Amino acid sequence: MRGRFITVEGTEGAGKSSNIEFIRSELDARGIDVVLSREPGGTPLAEEIRTLLLSPRDERVCEDAELLLMFAARAQHIAALIKPALARGSWVLCDRFTDATFAYQGGGRGVDVQRIRTLESLVQGALRPDCTFLLDLPVELGLERARKRSMPDRFEQEKQAFFERVRASYLQRVEAEPERFAVINAALEMEQVRQQLLPHLDRLQALRHG
Repeated sequence: MRGRFITVEGTEGAGKSSNIEFIRSELDARGIDVVLSREPGGTPLAEEIRTLLLSPRDERVCEDAELLLMFAARAQHIAALIKPALARGSWVLCDRFTDATFAYQGGGRGVDVQRIRTLESLVQGALRPDCTFLLDLPVELGLERARKRSMPDRFEQEKQAFFERVRASYLQRVEAEPERFAVINAALEMEQVRQQLLPHLDRLQALRHG
């Protein structure tokens, strides 16, 4: 039986890391084998590309280079980790996937969405997440939370207007595919956020046994 592919998305400060760990532990407690991964990254080669993408640098990274590097890392990630894990029945829980490319490169950078769709089809074929959790919160609150963490990477150094466009793009994705997305109010306290996640995990587990 093919495993489930779950992705978690959100802008800066949405609490992805802590909520992904909660989802992982919850699925583990239910006896589900979970493979945890992230994008860009997930394999040694893809992690090297991640470093190239996120490291602050004086040289301006052109939009095409950024977009192609994202999909280069994704191609390796899918071939070496995601597809093999799903084929053996494991569930893959991934911190970001192609929705982030539509949001950050499409919404944030202004890259033509059709170009992203073309690369999505080329690299992924029919592969799409079974469920995507969007941890949504006001951009100002998210940036305030993010500033309390480590030094910002190349994306986190962007201005608020950039992240407003990213959030708007995410919400447009939800409108286009409401059956795939589960929008979670990430502005609430952690326990309240987690209580929002549980019914969706119940549904996914029921589908597994249905």
